[in-house]
Amino acid sequence: MLSLAYLVNPYLTNHLAMTITTITTHNRREIVQHSLAIARESSSVYTAIYAESALAAASHADVLRVTGQALSPIAGLPVSVKDLFDVEGEVTLAGSIALRDAAPAQADATVVARLRAAGAALVGKTNMTEFAYSGVGLNPHFGTPGNPADPTRIPGGSSSGAAVSVAIGSCVAAIGSDTGGSVRIPAALCGLVGFKPTMRRVPTVGALPLAPSLDSIGPIARTVHDCLLMDSLIADQPLITHAVELDGLRLAIPEDIVLDDLDDAVAKAFTATLSKLSAAGVHITEIPLPMLAEAKDLYLISPYEAYPWHKELLKARGSEYDPRVVKRILLGAEATEADHERLKQARAQWQARLEQAISGYDAIVMPTVPIVAPKIDALNASETSFFEANRLLLRNPSVINLLDGCAISLPIHRQGDLPIGLMLACTAMLDARLLSIATAIESHLAGM
Repeated sequence: MLSLAYLVNPYLTNHLAMTITTITTHNRREIVQHSLAIARESSSVYTAIYAESALAAASHADVLRVTGQALSPIAGLPVSVKDLFDVEGEVTLAGSIALRDAAPAQADATVVARLRAAGAALVGKTNMTEFAYSGVGLNPHFGTPGNPADPTRIPGGSSSGAAVSVAIGSCVAAIGSDTGGSVRIPAALCGLVGFKPTMRRVPTVGALPLAPSLDSIGPIARTVHDCLLMDSLIADQPLITHAVELDGLRLAIPEDIVLDDLDDAVAKAFTATLSKLSAAGVHITEIPLPMLAEAKDLYLISPYEAYPWHKELLKARGSEYDPRVVKRILLGAEATEADHERLKQARAQWQARLEQAISGYDAIVMPTVPIVAPKIDALNASETSFFEANRLLLRNPSVINLLDGCAISLPIHRQGDLPIGLMLACTAMLDARLLSIATAIESHLAGM
């Protein structure tokens, strides 16, 4: 069961629930001490906690702050990283017991090294779907983190612990990976902001791969600005955003696929949000995108690329895998190089058609996922229910991975309701435009 300390502890309410930029003069060591207390009490959220190094980073930032020296906005503040990123001297488990005897990492993953260089206090590694291969967030080996809005429900995956670590106040931001929505799905289901950048902008060196042509690395935080700040630390080049006026903004809603099978709660929140944006002068147009129906076949790229990495490990330790993960990986077992090449070519042609179809709009918009978080027990009890939930959760976000685009999920639920996300997306390398638009929309919705 998740600790509920963040709901009742006045310090956490006043401090760690703040955004990164509002924590300006507070004692970093004290913040990290409270962060670590929550992390230790939060079952299934973390697979490793780095108390000593986190406190050292916080103390160093306090010295810099007190003596008036320059420090980055994240210096001394608690952050978490998903347990598929290498941390020097630690075994990278990726949510699996099949890797528990693997050699420790020889060096930090590039994104981890960049966070350390910025002075971040790395609280620990967060739990995840085994090998990042599901949007649900269940993990039979290390437990499933409960959704902070309702601990009986899933957190979303595969960056399950990452999202929960932010939502419960144990860190100000988390770094996850996103191959088919694994940052945006848990952000949406946990009421947070999740940003999937254009994949080439953030290096994947030191991150255990799922599908290298789809894998992206991005942040989960409380605000768009905090995601932008975290992205500036881990990406090769920081983004330069600009103020955007909502009046005259052009957003496209795909008519095909992405609005199918919406929960009533999701449909109601999505419609209400679009009404608010339309009232602010946003031009919202439904457009036909029949090529979206092809995405489910193109996404076979994922098992085609995953199977070669797992082939020998499955032979040696396949019985230690989650069977639901094995089933998905084995979809690539019979694929040949020619099959993979044909699929890559089909994807490139599909990308060109989709890019052309949406080129006249500033961004596309859709529900991040069509359902609210299902109950953990229901999905554990039925493999059919599990795979149906997984299909629905991955359906909308994975389109953007196939497009090689960038996307962000914003919370749009009413206070007290189960979290619901709104996804905005652009084509490749339009990340600055996307975050500029998301900032304007976030600000408008917060003011209503």
